[in-house]
Amino acid sequence: MAEPRVLHVITDPRARGAQRMARELHGELVRRGQASELVALHPHPDDRTGDGVRVLGPSRHHPTTLRALRRAAAGAEVVVAHGSSTLQACALGLFGARTPFVYVNIGDPRHWTATPLRRARVGAFLHRAAAVAAISPHAVDLLRTRFRLPARRLHVLPNARSADRFSPPGDRAAKAAARAALGLPADGPLIAWIGALSPEKRPDVALQAHALLPGDVRLALAGEGPLRQEVAEAAGPRTHLLGALADPAPLYRAADLLLLTSDSEGVPGVLIEAALAALPAVATEVGWVSDVVRHGETGLLTAPGDPSATAEALRALLAADRARFGEAARTHALAHFELDAVTTRWQQLLRQVVRHR
Repeated sequence: MAEPRVLHVITDPRARGAQRMARELHGELVRRGQASELVALHPHPDDRTGDGVRVLGPSRHHPTTLRALRRAAAGAEVVVAHGSSTLQACALGLFGARTPFVYVNIGDPRHWTATPLRRARVGAFLHRAAAVAAISPHAVDLLRTRFRLPARRLHVLPNARSADRFSPPGDRAAKAAARAALGLPADGPLIAWIGALSPEKRPDVALQAHALLPGDVRLALAGEGPLRQEVAEAAGPRTHLLGALADPAPLYRAADLLLLTSDSEGVPGVLIEAALAALPAVATEVGWVSDVVRHGETGLLTAPGDPSATAEALRALLAADRARFGEAARTHALAHFELDAVTTRWQQLLRQVVRHR
């Protein structure tokens, strides 16, 4: 059986979260010779990718968008809806269509279906999917019990990245070169923080924890978002605002550890990327972060919203044998989150869905 034609649907063209994983999977399928197309539901003013992703309409659930989605899906054998509002768009836009869709759940359903009404609506949309892919076995258990989804339609398919793109720096010269390319000081410990400057990512906690650290420790924040002005005003002289990076790999090579301060997450791609680059992490124990960051082995976990506990964990990891943590992080990521193996599992699922549509 030939590999099925795939249409990947993302919310908007930005390269973040579910959109980044969709790009990784789409690119690997194309590299393997499989017919694959990537489209976005609507444009976004902060998009800086410039990679020509086709935009379907003016907003995520606009009638024009849903009609365009239906037409695009007619040329595919299976649709993959990557997170966020793509679930509702595909459940509505593909109603009665012959093309099945697979929904990729990347976040914690307890966070985005907190009210009974929202839980009922999302549950109805989930039951329209031919299959639901979750990025953690813990998420599969939660989806089955919270929305009464049949176990046969639930699959664990982790977030993944290419190991070739996120290699360790190798030596001090490579680390120094990476810092120079980013305009960062050559000396002193450097903490990297990468994410949207938005409330749920808690950049304020990163800034407050950094202020509690010794004066030679620097913090580099990479990202854009609604809190940009607030973060800029609170940033001290040892803080470097890098904006959105088209490629975060140089920052992983430049840094001594990664910091994640989110209040809500699934399995963040930045943790996988850092681990592949042999960069240990301090991260909040939310969602399924512990799938990547094994406390005391590949990094340290801390409670969300606690700058003092975060600073304590940062001090401990900066003083530890970070090379040992980094090697363990890379070994774990290669075993569980490498793109090549995960893509093969995706191909198996897509063939199965098309066979049973």
